[in-house]
Amino acid sequence: MKFPQLSLVLGGAASGKSDFAEGFVRQTDLPRSYIATAQAFDDEMRDKIAKHQRNRGKGWLTTEAPIDLLPAIAIQPKSNVILIDCLTLWLSNLFLQERNVTSLGEDLLSACSAFGGPVICVSNEVGLGIVPDSALARRFREAQGHLNREVAASADLVVLVTAGIPQALKGELP
Repeated sequence: MKFPQLSLVLGGAASGKSDFAEGFVRQTDLPRSYIATAQAFDDEMRDKIAKHQRNRGKGWLTTEAPIDLLPAIAIQPKSNVILIDCLTLWLSNLFLQERNVTSLGEDLLSACSAFGGPVICVSNEVGLGIVPDSALARRFREAQGHLNREVAASADLVVLVTAGIPQALKGELP
């Protein structure tokens, strides 16, 4: 199987999407870049980040980019496969800084295309629950849905992970 240029791995919280994406990257013989978008604002998030680092293991070039994801993509070695985990936290971080997110998908896709190598994006599917009760949460849900749709439209592979089970929505599972 030819490794896809752009892949999107979707799922709910704790669905297994990161584990799937990391395993997918390990199937290549390419050097690995991990772009982390999480910020450790509290002990729970620090523990979650540490767990992800332990599970991922060694052999990854890690770049922390909670805000500046696009420049982080540009500086990765061209021989690497990139795993971005995750678009939802990146969008959330931009929302917290009240940044303009209207061209986010287009800008992300341009950065991935300019990189030229395989890129796997992990993102949460946030539109399956109840309608949020605050305007901010509804704006975030809409922005996340729009970002996911834009990336999915350009992706060669889109995978939905539910309860640890991956399902190809577009393309073929490895």
